[in-house]
Amino acid sequence: MSRLTPSLRQYLLVTGNYWAFTLTDGALRMLVVLHFHGLGYSPLAIAMLFLFYEFFGVVTNLLGGWLGARLGLNRTMNLGLALQVVALGMLAVPTAWLSVPLVMAAQGLSGIAKDLNKMSAKSSIKLLVPGARQGRLYRWVALFTGSKNALKGVGFFLGGALLAWLGFRGTVVAMAAVLLVFFIGSLVLLKQDLGKAKVKPKFRDIFSKSRQVNVLSAARLFLFGARDVWFVVALPVYLSTVFGWDFWQVGGFLALWIIGYGIVQALAPAVTGRRNGILPDGRSACLWAAALAVLPAAIALALAAGVTPMLSVVGGLLVFGALFAVNSSLHSYLIVAYAKEDGVSLDVGFYYMSNAVGRLIGTLLSGWLFQAYGLAACLWVSSAFVALAAFIALGLPKVQGAPPLEPGPESD
Repeated sequence: MSRLTPSLRQYLLVTGNYWAFTLTDGALRMLVVLHFHGLGYSPLAIAMLFLFYEFFGVVTNLLGGWLGARLGLNRTMNLGLALQVVALGMLAVPTAWLSVPLVMAAQGLSGIAKDLNKMSAKSSIKLLVPGARQGRLYRWVALFTGSKNALKGVGFFLGGALLAWLGFRGTVVAMAAVLLVFFIGSLVLLKQDLGKAKVKPKFRDIFSKSRQVNVLSAARLFLFGARDVWFVVALPVYLSTVFGWDFWQVGGFLALWIIGYGIVQALAPAVTGRRNGILPDGRSACLWAAALAVLPAAIALALAAGVTPMLSVVGGLLVFGALFAVNSSLHSYLIVAYAKEDGVSLDVGFYYMSNAVGRLIGTLLSGWLFQAYGLAACLWVSSAFVALAAFIALGLPKVQGAPPLEPGPESD
């Protein structure tokens, strides 16, 4: 570690914190799903347990960016780790005490912790890369985002394995203990005052004044609403009822999908042309979203035409995952590139607030549309949402301050 540059050491610390948090986040979700599935709850009822998790993500991202700019990103990141330890501790009670209100409250606290941690970690990267090294910034953001999602999938498997080995209570205690170690390490090693604004922002500054951040945030809202409108509730229930898959098959398939999705996210810079000296801009975001918009409609048409559901849904989901991963990675880079350096967490927090709103809308629509009209309705709405994201992205500029790159692997 002593041979590494200070910025790289900090990047590794931030990434390590986020990896540890993500593993517990994915495992906790699987633990809750498995526990309440065993109690006989329907998939829709189980999904409703996570509404507080999504709702508080909206509030946390909006306020968390302001807190990060005033207090420093190291403090908000550590606060996120501490709150996750508390959330896990809330669930370390006798099984008979695990009521729905308690689990929903713990999930709400975990949602606050997750978004504090994510906002802080992604904002930090902006400050650890010199402004002229946009190629490196894109690569670091893509690797960070992709590895996080891959580990979330690993967390699904981890949650199931630990549940079988240690039981529910033993698992949450073990995860809380491990995360506490990372929390203490972060307190000692993470750079002080990282991301603290030179002038303390006022509360009204939580709303972005940057046109490009606002446009990108609107596109992000519809992009993630398009994913969750069929992925959160409709798809798992469809796989279970139409294909006859048991819970482990559904959970295992979705976990593998998320891991693959994360890998593609990490490789997005190579896919979008970074090695040829090309950095993504608003036009890139529009074109990739337009390509993605076709896919849910194509799956819906294939189902209507009588194409085998296994081929149309599962095959379409794999292609959707790859295209969506590139879109998500592009957006993650653009928000870090567009955000102003002083008080970066304000712009990043506002952006991820829009992301959380999209997820919340998608989650609610996923349950209602599937229950009322079936999977095809969810797919058509998904396609319309992505088309809106592509249209909104037309208003995005090129990345400001990004110098032209020379082709080749050393261009970052």
